[in-house]
Amino acid sequence: QVQLVESGGGLAQPGGSLRLSCVASGSIDSIASRGWYRQAPGKQREVVAFITTGGKLIYADSVKGRFTVSRDSAGITVYLQMNSLKPEDTAVYYCNHNSWGGNEYWGQGTQVTVSS
Repeated sequence: QVQLVESGGGLAQPGGSLRLSCVASGSIDSIASRGWYRQAPGKQREVVAFITTGGKLIYADSVKGRFTVSRDSAGITVYLQMNSLKPEDTAVYYCNHNSWGGNEYWGQGTQVTVSS
């Protein structure tokens, strides 16, 4: 089992920045891929940025050039640096991890609101 705890959400102005963190605990050696999803009101949950099993970084087109996903060397924390924020980035952001055995884990979500 893996437990995920997110932090770093909040209110930002358009053009501003926020950094999300997701700390994993438990069977972290079992983690194959990790990243971030988001869900805006009335919309489906969508992938934002991901680190694949091979270490490749994948981004949604809507965030390319503005968001950066990274992880620490221990594989415990994954980050999402969000720059040049737009009102349409407003959503609940969820940390997601997938194990080699096919299990999927989610964090509790952290609210990001971009508004002037």
